[in-house]
Amino acid sequence: MAETERTVALVVAAGSGSRAGGDLPKQYRRIGGRSVLAHAVDRLHAAGLDDIRVVIGAGQEALFRDAMGDGRLPSPIIGGAERQDSAHSGLEAIAADGGAARVLIHDAARPFVPPSVVDRLLAALDGYEAAVPVLPVVDTLACAESSLGEAVARDLLVRVQTPQAFRFAPILAAHRAWSGPPATDDAQIARAAGLEVAMVEGDAALEKLTYEQDFVRADQALAARLVARTGLGFDVHAFGEGEALWLGGIRIPHPRGLKGHSDADVLLHAITDALLGAIGEGDIGVHFPPSDPQWRGAPSSLFVEHARALIEARGGRIDHVDATLICEAPQLGPYRDAIRQHIAGLLRLPAARISVKATTTERLGFTGRGEGIAAQAAATVRLPEDE
Repeated sequence: MAETERTVALVVAAGSGSRAGGDLPKQYRRIGGRSVLAHAVDRLHAAGLDDIRVVIGAGQEALFRDAMGDGRLPSPIIGGAERQDSAHSGLEAIAADGGAARVLIHDAARPFVPPSVVDRLLAALDGYEAAVPVLPVVDTLACAESSLGEAVARDLLVRVQTPQAFRFAPILAAHRAWSGPPATDDAQIARAAGLEVAMVEGDAALEKLTYEQDFVRADQALAARLVARTGLGFDVHAFGEGEALWLGGIRIPHPRGLKGHSDADVLLHAITDALLGAIGEGDIGVHFPPSDPQWRGAPSSLFVEHARALIEARGGRIDHVDATLICEAPQLGPYRDAIRQHIAGLLRLPAARISVKATTTERLGFTGRGEGIAAQAAATVRLPEDE
């Protein structure tokens, strides 16, 4: 293996996360509108590492693409039955890709990696072959038998976190030589191989997400750092013969549809512009130019999902959308619930956060004359303070 000067982060995300409950492995659950795995990868990117590789479980490929669908990471590495197997598979994949000088092995279930911890770990590798972040034990510890047992002295105990930093060649050799039971972390494997492991100051932000209440606290902590923004959207389309009428992603029976380059869903266009406006990303024409033939006849649901993905990529969340159709016909009432449900699905929100109304212009203007339909929308979005 030709060792390079690269520092690579290896994110272990192959577990099932059953203790957290729910249908998804915890690394793919969303907090603050984004997956736990995406948060972890973003923080490691922010720390300035040369490369990031992710180890996932067999059969999790679709979940990985949904969580990290922007194509910025190499294909994931398939892990094994135990965490140690997955970490070893990741190290071997890095070795096959040319190796590295240093590797940080990190659990995806600790998504909020402070760059300062990474700095301390890498500095420690100047004098050690391995380094881990630790925090002191502040609670009373006792043996758990049929009843509370004797207290355990805590003055010599620490809580070990990840990421854990290693010089690459020694930790790869240690994994290859390991013959014990499944190890709970890589420092255990390093110590068994005779490597001296340095301790650096950890961080409470690295608490592991294990149980449901951990996710609630993490979501609340993220929400506390978000700032509300409001975006407005407006769109107009004329009626045309031989066109289908799409409103809010639902096909509406009507003698005439709306003319436009895409499916001319005036309601979804207004909502898209409101979402884009809330994050300062221009309007729908910037992202989906009418001059581009690939959008001819395209479903406007794609535009809404694109705007939602931009918000999620910036660590934001959508709180509420309020939209109004302006037309004399058709009547919205029979389709309102279906439209709300469809928009809620596109935005991954409860339907209670979607409001869809309709009004007329008392037969005044082009909508009053039945020449077309207008729509306006307002979206409330929260973004991190530094956005």
